[in-house]
Amino acid sequence: MMEISTSTYYTDSKLTREEKEEADADIRGKVEQLRVTFPRAGYRPLLHHLKRNGIKVGETRLRRILGESGLFLKPKRKFMRTTMSDHDELVHPNLIHEMTIDGVNQVWAGDITYIRINNGFVFLAVLLDLYSRKVIGWSVSKRIDGQLTLDALQMAIKRRRPPAGVIHHTDRGVQYLCDKYVTELKENNFHLSCSRKGNPYDNAWSESFMKTLKYEEVFMREYNTILDVIDKLPHFIEEVYNKKRLHSSLNYLPPEEFEDIYMEQEDRPVFKL
Repeated sequence: MMEISTSTYYTDSKLTREEKEEADADIRGKVEQLRVTFPRAGYRPLLHHLKRNGIKVGETRLRRILGESGLFLKPKRKFMRTTMSDHDELVHPNLIHEMTIDGVNQVWAGDITYIRINNGFVFLAVLLDLYSRKVIGWSVSKRIDGQLTLDALQMAIKRRRPPAGVIHHTDRGVQYLCDKYVTELKENNFHLSCSRKGNPYDNAWSESFMKTLKYEEVFMREYNTILDVIDKLPHFIEEVYNKKRLHSSLNYLPPEEFEDIYMEQEDRPVFKL
């Protein structure tokens, strides 16, 4: 390949057609490399990944290259909901509506999704820190019950050792409002918060993660058994999503890097939920 940097290509209008085609091919190759780790990355995340790797390319040109190379993504089917809100447990008010946060361990949010396998489904529960969008606890089980969510909560508590007063926010599912789960929250001095009835946006952050998980991992692989899920899913959560996946809301940084950069600073970004 010719020794022409992509930045030279975009600033030098005197390049020949062959040189421009070589530069396009170089960008296409970089995109294909990124898609190995981020198979469902759209053109906006790709722009920022390329920039972080020292490759300057405009949005219009990248879209053209993706279109000419057949690298635009095709939409996938939506996933079904797993909220079981028809129960007699106490439902708590929404404490985070239009709340402002400026650090970790202020609000944790949880959700559950399913993963299809050959003989049925397995279920995944996660907890996110809403400041950094980092997955801080997760659990996989064949049963969609209180133990599933409790295992994720206990992982998050062990990892984060949260101070008293963290708001724990979820939908109105019975798995989050059953006695043993609520007891664990109260023993660790959490404030309980639930989505409002019939409001799909009150837990949008957790649902956004589940959508990312499905589009960028689950739909891209073969999960035949629960052992496949247990073997493959942790790598995506811990090594790809937490450490590498860029978030537009985090100034195009991965969650762990965002925490590392901003939690040592007094002047931190502020988010309104």
